[in-house]
Amino acid sequence: MATFTLTKAGSWRAQVRRKGVYAGESFLKKTDAQDWARETELAIDKGLPLPKRGATAAKKGERSLADLIDLHLADMAELKRRVPRSKAAVLKFLRAELGATAINRLTREKLIAYGRERAGKGAGPATLAIDFSFLHTVITHAAAVHGILVSPEQVKLARKALVRLGLIGKPMERDRRPTQDELDHLTAFLDGNPRQYIPAGRIVRFAVATAMRAEEITRIRWSDIDHKKHTVLVRDRKDPRKKDGNHQAVPLLDATGYDAMALIQEQGRITGDGDRVFPYCSRSLGAAFRRACRELKIEDLRFHDMRHEATSRLFEAGFAIEQVALVTGHKDWKMLKRYTNLKPEKLHEAARRLKARALAHAQDEEGAPDGARAAGDVGGE
Repeated sequence: MATFTLTKAGSWRAQVRRKGVYAGESFLKKTDAQDWARETELAIDKGLPLPKRGATAAKKGERSLADLIDLHLADMAELKRRVPRSKAAVLKFLRAELGATAINRLTREKLIAYGRERAGKGAGPATLAIDFSFLHTVITHAAAVHGILVSPEQVKLARKALVRLGLIGKPMERDRRPTQDELDHLTAFLDGNPRQYIPAGRIVRFAVATAMRAEEITRIRWSDIDHKKHTVLVRDRKDPRKKDGNHQAVPLLDATGYDAMALIQEQGRITGDGDRVFPYCSRSLGAAFRRACRELKIEDLRFHDMRHEATSRLFEAGFAIEQVALVTGHKDWKMLKRYTNLKPEKLHEAARRLKARALAHAQDEEGAPDGARAAGDVGGE
């Protein structure tokens, strides 16, 4: 087990005690101390000579992983391609944890040790999968675009090993749906908070009406609203292949218990003269949502669950999968499955609607003139 101590001199003292073996070294940076500790523990486990100080850190003239990350970000900026916030955060973390490592020392063993330590600190399989995905992206970019002699093979091998160890995998599918009682209490609390300048209650209702993400809601402009067609243009909608320029026209429905167009009109009385319909920061919205859940003791509920709830309600309302996809923006219909958690009791409501629709159709047929029914019969053949 490794321990790290910040000395009075400002350096980091790393100590490893494992299988009766003790080793210690001092470093200027904590990340260097952590790298050395990982290498030392691995060497002890394999019975190899203990690594010396600076064994993995890039020496003068050597390229480090930090160099490759900086190069990748610089190329993205030059091409005017926006780096998503989540990707920027992961690259920043990788730079802090592994950035000082020379690229020729990014071995399978070192990366496996990194993955084990990450998992030991609480990182889940999906988080580690994202780490290694961006590692592979950065290294492949450096080799393909700049001809730097670095191979992604070590990353691939380490990833395979961590998959076999169960440390890398797919994210757990959430099935948390709020009850109507929880939604009512949550929106009432948000609406009634005098210190809350964001109309978070209205935005929560709008999210359940439209299945939009918080970032998409706060980007909507008044010029994106088509009041005649009752649609909104969602700009740069999230997509695994292309986000920038992925604009989609989405219907503003009244089908989930909340009327999307009415909520837009209600918001217009507040910000009608501005540029954006909901001119607020999505992170502030998320913070308000989490704070309200804590106050109301609503457990394990996230703002993104409103998207799940909206999708499920659309199916429960009787919409077909291709119609729901027009609202949610999914191009792969199979992806809709993970956002849909239908409640068995809702099928009774769907059955009643279908029965009522069939009865109304039969009554229309009975009330139609003979000639109209005959024409209808001919037309249906």
